[in-house]
Amino acid sequence: MARGFYCGVLGMAEVPKPAVMAARGGAWFEAGALRIHVGPEAPFVPARKAHPALIRRDLVDFVERAGLTATWNAEIDGLVRCHVADPFGNRIELVDADSLRAGSHRQEEVE
Repeated sequence: MARGFYCGVLGMAEVPKPAVMAARGGAWFEAGALRIHVGPEAPFVPARKAHPALIRRDLVDFVERAGLTATWNAEIDGLVRCHVADPFGNRIELVDADSLRAGSHRQEEVE
């Protein structure tokens, strides 16, 4: 499930975990300077408040093409962003790169 979402939907690549850590389960994903590490935890409770914010170009088109269920948010004037959930229910914010460049937001795009 994690591979399908992080690789298939978000376009990240799975990278091998160090052998000493691989026995614990989970997976590591990368895209440019972005690194996301996921792993099992018992009892599992999805992170619905704390979340990563990922920046990408053509966000609206991407969300539509990927068929993601997104909750769009306009709280920050001029910033195009939404929240989606990974297959485990963890919250992920997606931010449109062009809206960052057009505004005075102080973030850098991770490619």
